[in-house]
Amino acid sequence: MYDIIIIGAGTAGISAYKEAVKHTQNLLIINDGPWDTTCARVGCMPSKVLISTANRVHEMHHLDGLGLSAQVNIDTSKVMQHVQQLRDRFTRATLKDVDAWKAEHKISGRAEFINANTIQVNEKQYQAKHFILAVGSTPTIDEKMKAELGTRLITSDQIFELEQLPQALAVIGSGVIAIELAQAMHRLGVKTDIFARSRKVGTLVSANMQKLAQDELSKELNLHFETLPTEYKKMLNGVELKYQENDQQHLLNVDYVLLATGRKSLLNTLKLENIDAQYQDLKNLPVDPTTKQLSNHSIYIVGDAHTNAPIQHEATHEGRIVVQSCLEHKKPKNVKILTPLGIIFSSPEMASVGKNVKQLLDKKIEFVTGFVDYSKQGRAIVNAKNQGAVEVYIDKTSRKILGAELFCYEAEHLAHLLAWMVNESPTVDDLLDKPFYHPTLEEGLRTALKHARRQLDS
Repeated sequence: MYDIIIIGAGTAGISAYKEAVKHTQNLLIINDGPWDTTCARVGCMPSKVLISTANRVHEMHHLDGLGLSAQVNIDTSKVMQHVQQLRDRFTRATLKDVDAWKAEHKISGRAEFINANTIQVNEKQYQAKHFILAVGSTPTIDEKMKAELGTRLITSDQIFELEQLPQALAVIGSGVIAIELAQAMHRLGVKTDIFARSRKVGTLVSANMQKLAQDELSKELNLHFETLPTEYKKMLNGVELKYQENDQQHLLNVDYVLLATGRKSLLNTLKLENIDAQYQDLKNLPVDPTTKQLSNHSIYIVGDAHTNAPIQHEATHEGRIVVQSCLEHKKPKNVKILTPLGIIFSSPEMASVGKNVKQLLDKKIEFVTGFVDYSKQGRAIVNAKNQGAVEVYIDKTSRKILGAELFCYEAEHLAHLLAWMVNESPTVDDLLDKPFYHPTLEEGLRTALKHARRQLDS
């Protein structure tokens, strides 16, 4: 009987193992597939390499805002090799870590539950006092489309394996992955069309911020809102698709169709129904949102195996904390102690911090919204990156910052500052007593905070 069995060696599983091995050597980690994490192999890291290259190309083609002009001739033929080389560097670092673990702690294979304290892997059974399920997720795939298009239908798992940039690409979806990859491809010279079931882009919740993002991104990208292709046909060297827009039928020929409509949990591989027949319904698993415990079993589900917002730093945190819950034999710990922070590496970047407008309204919290228009912000104009805006949400009673949404350049940095502000619970008055250097993008946050304080004081 093992103290802990961890199933899945992604970000959350690796974090759990590193914490567990500090306390016990009587443990197993089981993984079905690569041991180098989704983040390093097909997620955060290769996508950011692609985006960084694409943004540099875009900047070189748009120098007029800096009083410059240039004849730019850029060769993009080696872009995918560059992405793969850096991706392989990141995965090697992860695998080097895993290779250093004791061989008797690791099993490659698919785990399936026999009952609440027994699993089977490679036709052998193992028992444990505690289980941590960190199996992760996989891109959602349309099986009918896959059958029709074969290798011409790709997801974020395949796009980084392309030997060369395609000439034309159709992207289905307008969420985080879709927007990031579509904009990067567009900036690298790929003719890119984005088809969205709704009018939403990214994850912004505020109607004002969402509309701003839609309008701004539409200036650059070929976004087809509330439009999906009605027919796909595999051709000799690509895909022909049909779609209806503005009461007209359109034909589009592309090299690949990138399906980016979300991800689904891999919990369905574990046969949880052998623990309880009701667990076949993965969408309604009785998982405590604060402790990540499955019902009253000593089973914890961490990372993006059971979440609507897979975020790397939260997966790392959850993996570590649930191990402590298992080994301390006390009441399970609350893993949801980090201030919510999400970032989309579009251009401008989008970010959300703390509570959003919908959450505040649902909880009937009275708040004011401080606003800053970054198209008019001094340092943003100097940088020729004056787009977007920021909203901050301030509690009417306590005057403390509750959350924010951002759509502007350098949002990844401003969002961290705001997340730390939310975490420390200062009042808007406290924050406006802090130094704001001139001229900086951070001054824009002061503008938003002042706007909120004027409303509070009135």
